[in-house]
Amino acid sequence: MNYKLNIEIAKSLLTARRKQTLVAAIGVTFSITMFIALLGFMTGLNKLLDGLILNRTAHIRLYNELERNPHQPIANTIAYKNAYHFISSIKAANIREKIYNSEAIINTIQQDPRVRGISPMVHSPAFFNEGSVRIAGVIDGINAQEENKLFHFYDYISGGSGSDLNIIPNSIILGKPLADQLLVNIGDLIYVTTPTGEIFPLKLIGYYRSGIRDLDKTQGYTSINTAQKILGKPANYFTDLQVKLHDLNEAPVMAKEYKALFGLQAIDIQTANNDFETGSSIRTLISYVVGITLLIVAGFGIYNILNMLIYEKMDSIAILKATGFSGSDVKQIFLMIALSIGFFGGTIGLLLGYLLSLVIDAVPFDFPSLPSITTYPVSYNPAYYFIGILFSLITTYLAGLFPAAKASKVDPVIIIRGK
Repeated sequence: MNYKLNIEIAKSLLTARRKQTLVAAIGVTFSITMFIALLGFMTGLNKLLDGLILNRTAHIRLYNELERNPHQPIANTIAYKNAYHFISSIKAANIREKIYNSEAIINTIQQDPRVRGISPMVHSPAFFNEGSVRIAGVIDGINAQEENKLFHFYDYISGGSGSDLNIIPNSIILGKPLADQLLVNIGDLIYVTTPTGEIFPLKLIGYYRSGIRDLDKTQGYTSINTAQKILGKPANYFTDLQVKLHDLNEAPVMAKEYKALFGLQAIDIQTANNDFETGSSIRTLISYVVGITLLIVAGFGIYNILNMLIYEKMDSIAILKATGFSGSDVKQIFLMIALSIGFFGGTIGLLLGYLLSLVIDAVPFDFPSLPSITTYPVSYNPAYYFIGILFSLITTYLAGLFPAAKASKVDPVIIIRGK
C-alpha cells in the first residue's frame, strides 16, 4: 500500500471537483462555527444565571428551625403507651432564632480544612415605612467585607459602596425596586419598624441589584452591629451561619455532619437549588444536541457529495484497480478525501467560531438589574474546541466510510467492458 501515491490521487480527486469539495467544506465549517459559538454562549449564559443564585447562596446554611416536640406527655402515660396518638395544634419546641454558643461553633467550622470561610448573619423581618403605608420586607445584618469575600456582595451594589456598611453607623442598602417603591434616594433616611413595633431610622447608602426583582423588592442589608441594635440583641446574637466550601460537591455530606454535631438545621446548596441546577443541565444538553445535529447534517452533505464523486469517477476507479490498486487502496483514497474535508472545514470552523464568540462577547449587555455585567457572557472553554474538531473528524469519517466501501468493490472489468 503506497500511502504517498494514495495521498496524491486523493488530492487530484479533491481538486477535480472544486465546487463540490468547497460546498462540503463550507457545510462542515458552518456546523463547527455554530457549534462553538452556540455552546460558548449558552455556557456563558448558564454561568451568569448560576452566578445570580449560587454566588449569593451559602454552600451550607446553619440556622434554628421551628420544630414540633416529638416527645408529647401522652406518650409517657402507661395507659396510652402502645396506642396510636393523633395530636393537633402542637406548639413548636424551639421558638428562639438565636444560635447559642455561636462563637464556639464559628471557631470549630473555621478550623475545618474543607471550609473556605464563614459569614454570620442576623436575619429579621421588618416593615419599611412610606408615610402611613408599611411595606413588608427583610433586613439582613452582615459583615460586608466577609460577604464580599465569599459571596461577591460588592458586585451587586450600584450607586453606592458596600464597604460603607461597616463604616457608616445606622446605614442600610436597599434593593433598587424597594427603594423606588419608597421614593427614596441615597442619603435619605429610611424608617424601619422592627418586629417589636419600634421605629428605627436608617440612612440609605446604596442600592442592591441581584437580578431577581421579587427578591430586591423586599431586601435590605445593614451591618451586623446595626441589626443587633435594631432588634435590641447582644453582640453574640446571630440567626444564620453561612459556610462557603472549597469543594461545592462536599456540601450535602458536610451539612449532615454539622447538623449532628451542632444540633442546628443545616441545608446544603444542592438541596436549596435543586430545580435551578436541573434547568442549567437541560440548557447545556440542548446546546450539545443542537451542535451535534448541525454536524450530522453536514455529514449527510459529505456523504451525498462522495457518492456523486464515485459515480462520476467510475472510469478512474476502474483504471486504478486495473493497474494494480487493491480495494483497500481505493477505500483509503476516498476516506482521505472525507477526512481532508472534515479537517480543513473543521479547522476553519474553529477559527470562525472563536471570532464569532469574540463578536458576541463584545455586544453590550445593558441591564440595570445586573450592573456588574457589561457584555453578553461567553465561555471559551478549550474542551468545546476539542469536542468540535473531534466530532468533525468522526462525522466526516462515517460519512465517507460507506461511499469508500462501495468504491472498493467496483469491478474494473464490468466498467471497462461497458465502455
